[in-house]
Amino acid sequence: MKKIITGMLVGMLSLSAFAQKNYMTFEAKIDNKNGEKLYILGPKKYKKEFVLNKSGVFKDTLMVSEGMYRLSDGVENTSLFLKNGMDLKLKMDAKLFDESIVYSGKGAKENNFLAQTALIEENYNYPDLLKADEAMFEKMAMAKKEGDLKRLNDSKLDVAFTTLYNKEIEGSMMGLKQYYQEELALQKLNNAPSPTFNYENHKGGMTKLEDLRGKYVYIDVWATWCGPCIGEIPHLKKVEEQFHGKNIEFVSISIDTKKDYEKWKKFVVTKELGGIQLFADNDWNSDFVKAYGINGIPRFILIDPKGMIVDANAQRPSSPALTTQLEKLLN
Repeated sequence: MKKIITGMLVGMLSLSAFAQKNYMTFEAKIDNKNGEKLYILGPKKYKKEFVLNKSGVFKDTLMVSEGMYRLSDGVENTSLFLKNGMDLKLKMDAKLFDESIVYSGKGAKENNFLAQTALIEENYNYPDLLKADEAMFEKMAMAKKEGDLKRLNDSKLDVAFTTLYNKEIEGSMMGLKQYYQEELALQKLNNAPSPTFNYENHKGGMTKLEDLRGKYVYIDVWATWCGPCIGEIPHLKKVEEQFHGKNIEFVSISIDTKKDYEKWKKFVVTKELGGIQLFADNDWNSDFVKAYGINGIPRFILIDPKGMIVDANAQRPSSPALTTQLEKLLN
C-alpha cells in the first residue's frame, strides 16, 4: 500500500517555480548503501547526481527552485523540500531507509516532517479504509485529512512549505477518493466468472486459465521494470513454499513489452522464479489485463477452482492477510 499512496503523492506534487539566485548545500552519510550514486529529481526534468565515496559520503552545492523533490538511490526514494539558502545534512541507513532518515542543518525541520510522514503513511490502515462502505469511507477519509492538517499546522514549519504541503494534502485526498472509486468497481467483479487468458509459458507451450480448473489460482501481474513488483518476489516465494502441495497454483503474468521478451526470459531464470511464469500477448493492452481494469502494478488476483473471481484485487504476498485468507480456503 505504501508503494500505491506514495505514487499518488508523487504524481500530485505542486512545485513552485519561484527561482532563487543563491545556492544550497546538501551532504549525506549513507550506511549500507544500495549503490554508488544518489539522485535528486524535481520539476522540469531536474536531475542532480551525487557519487558516494567508499564511506557512503558526499557533499555538494546545487541551485533549485523552491519546492518538492525526490531523493532516490535507485532502489527506494523519499520526498524532499528544497530551496536555495538551505544547508541540509542527511544521515541514513539505506537498508532501513525511511525508518532511519534523520536531517540536520538549515531545512531539517521540514524534511524531518516529510520523513516522519512517510512512516505514518506506511503504518496507516489503508486496507480497512478501502474496504469500507462509502459512508464509512467518507468519515474515515475526512478524519485522516483533518489529522494530517492538524499535524502540519501544529509543527510550525516554513510558511512556503506549509502552503505547499496543504495543497499536497488536498491533492492526495482527491487521489485517494479516485482510487476508492476504482476499488468499488473492482469489488463488483468478485463472484463473477473470470476473464480468461492463453499466454506463453516460460517452460514452453501455452497456458490458459481453463488448464488450471479444479484449483485456486493466485495471479501476480508484474513486469521486470517494476520495483514494487520485484520487492514482492521474496514474499511470493515464501507463500508458494508455505502452500506447496495444496490445491492452488501461483501464476505470474509479465506485461513487459515484446522488446523486453528476452529480458523476461533471463529474469525468470536468474531470479529463480517459481510457479507458472507467463508472458502476456500485448502488455498493458492484453485482453485479460484490460478486463480487470489494471492500470498499475503489481496487481494480484485470486480465482476459485470453478473459475470464479474470489478477489479481483487480492492482498499482496507481503501482507499477512493473504496467508490468513489462503489458510481458510485451503485447509
